Amino acid sequence: MNIGFFVNDVATEQPGYTTIRLAMAAVNLGHKVWLMGAGDMASDPDEHIRARARTVPKSRYTRSESFLADLHSPKKAITERITVDDLDILMLRNDPSSDVGQRAWAQSVGIIFGRVAMRHGVIVVNDPDGLSRAMNKMYLQGFPEAVRPKTLITRDKSEMRKFAEEQGGRIVLKPLQGSGGEGVFLVDTSSMSNFNQIVESISSRGYVIAQEYLPAATEGDTRLFLMNGQPLKHKGKFAAFRRIRSGDDMRSNIHAGGKLREAIVDDNMMRLAEMVRPKLVFDGMFLVGLDIVGDKLMEVNVFSPGGLGSAQKFEKVNFTHAVIKALERKVEYAQYYDRNFNNVEMATL
Repeated sequence: MNIGFFVNDVATEQPGYTTIRLAMAAVNLGHKVWLMGAGDMASDPDEHIRARARTVPKSRYTRSESFLADLHSPKKAITERITVDDLDILMLRNDPSSDVGQRAWAQSVGIIFGRVAMRHGVIVVNDPDGLSRAMNKMYLQGFPEAVRPKTLITRDKSEMRKFAEEQGGRIVLKPLQGSGGEGVFLVDTSSMSNFNQIVESISSRGYVIAQEYLPAATEGDTRLFLMNGQPLKHKGKFAAFRRIRSGDDMRSNIHAGGKLREAIVDDNMMRLAEMVRPKLVFDGMFLVGLDIVGDKLMEVNVFSPGGLGSAQKFEKVNFTHAVIKALERKVEYAQYYDRNFNNVEMATL
């Protein structure tokens, strides 16, 4: 299998990133792997999609640190201008929210080039059209109301104040587009004097999400991975982990100081997963991370859901192998379809 991983920038990848773990697993399973960034793509005059891409020199690695060191090494890494259309799989793993500002041009590059590659026969995951509908947190509003906290999305401070009053004076404010817990505030009666300043700070980046506060957030949240619409389970273990807040900080994101704990996947989480499954499958979302608080879904991570290494830490199972094996099956099915059904179609012409 010839597989490409599209990221924000190959140079900024870290050993613990799920993308690097997936790429290393693919190499160890005997596949050819290429990594490319948002600035590496091209649509050539012959209408093929190509990219300046990197791969590693070895066929097996035991540590992601060694894998990434070779990938970043000017002497060891193999750099070529590849034809993306020749890939079996193109996995879009960039985070658009990381390119807000000076690199705004990079936010939709994967979607744009991914669409063309898909039309040329490449299996692209997650589906570019599905990702285009999930460019910000409003994507969550497309799921059943029963799985979502009460939410207002606006730039009007008076509407947010009214919503806060309706919710008993306690709400969460955050930017419509963002990640890692950046710009997330808990507003209650004690902080209403700073309400205008908080809103102005968040709205400087665009629209603001005002959300009901869930008391269960004091216990943190759980990241549960779904693959092909189903909870990712390998060797009897679910790919999931829990994040709890640090001190008085309401955010449980690891980037915001949250701590990792083992997750217990219960019936409530399975119910939530089942309720969101139809839309995720319809949108072509192959690998997804659900962030769950209590009985509500706080976020659906579809661009570059991370944390498979954290799940492995607690469950002692390498979930990246299950993901690569699922991609193998996609390629095998596509090849079977091409061999059998396309020939049938040609024979009837």
